[in-house]
Amino acid sequence: MKRHILCLIVAAVTAMFVPFAFASCGKKDNKVRINEVTHSVFYAPLYLADAIGYFEDEGIEIELTNGGGADSTMAAVLSGSADIGFCGPEAAIYVVIGGSSDSPKVFGQLTKRDGSFLVGRNDEPDFSWSDLEGKEILAGRKGGVPAMTFEYTLDKLGVNATLNYDVAFNMMTSAFESGIADYCTMFEPVASEYEAAGKGYVVASVGEQSGEVPYTCFMAKESYIDANPDKIEGLLRGITKAVKYINEHDETTCAELIAPYFDGTSVASLATSIKNYKAIDAWVTDMAMKPEALDNLQNIMSNSGELARKVDFDELVITDVAHAVYEEVYA
Repeated sequence: MKRHILCLIVAAVTAMFVPFAFASCGKKDNKVRINEVTHSVFYAPLYLADAIGYFEDEGIEIELTNGGGADSTMAAVLSGSADIGFCGPEAAIYVVIGGSSDSPKVFGQLTKRDGSFLVGRNDEPDFSWSDLEGKEILAGRKGGVPAMTFEYTLDKLGVNATLNYDVAFNMMTSAFESGIADYCTMFEPVASEYEAAGKGYVVASVGEQSGEVPYTCFMAKESYIDANPDKIEGLLRGITKAVKYINEHDETTCAELIAPYFDGTSVASLATSIKNYKAIDAWVTDMAMKPEALDNLQNIMSNSGELARKVDFDELVITDVAHAVYEEVYA
């Protein structure tokens, strides 16, 4: 736990000197600076809300940066270089346990499953999870939700494999391509494009096997939430509408809308990715996290030996705004 807190502090100091990866133009007082853990079609409703104009309807403008990992995303929130972090809630749990006086609160959940797909070097149409026995898998950063969820899944199945935690999250695909490990977990559209390029084969959905878990959430310092209720509500309303839209429209229509957010990725590839995520029921409709979801996550963290103590639901989560928005949108 001390290691997690120290890493967040060091990263927070570093983040103060790192420029934004990309930003939109607009009035500063309308801006909401979001640092996302990675850029993926897994988060399609976020980009869709912006593309359709839902955020503009709320009078806010989103500025996105890419953290490349939950630790860096949380560091951006702690340092003040981002208003909102979009990553696994485990990052906020570590800070709460560390005793911060203005600890981040989770105010909205978007994804309810692991969004990664298991990619192997060989075509395995009859793949079974028992095939991972004795194999090496690139599964993410130690202490991060992707790695912990994968480890929890293997433990439940009784499969003994070696998880390689030594490669940074945003370097895993290139490391796998260079010959490291037997399997690698990849998000969309990377997984589908990797297979289309003939570099490997998607053999399974991790989220389909692991079950529901609060995988990616929006969080901010309590002081920011208290000072910006309209921005918090506007963000949640825009994304809740986008989830409804994506569930009610075909994949190609949605892919065409988010294509500008994925330069160099074809509409066909994006449509395939959206179809894959819809197939595993990846997104929540009510963005208010449920207590049982937090319990599931903390059980996974305990299984990995990464949890010093369990945090109470009210220590970490705010649900009233997200649930009110859901009832309004789906009325």
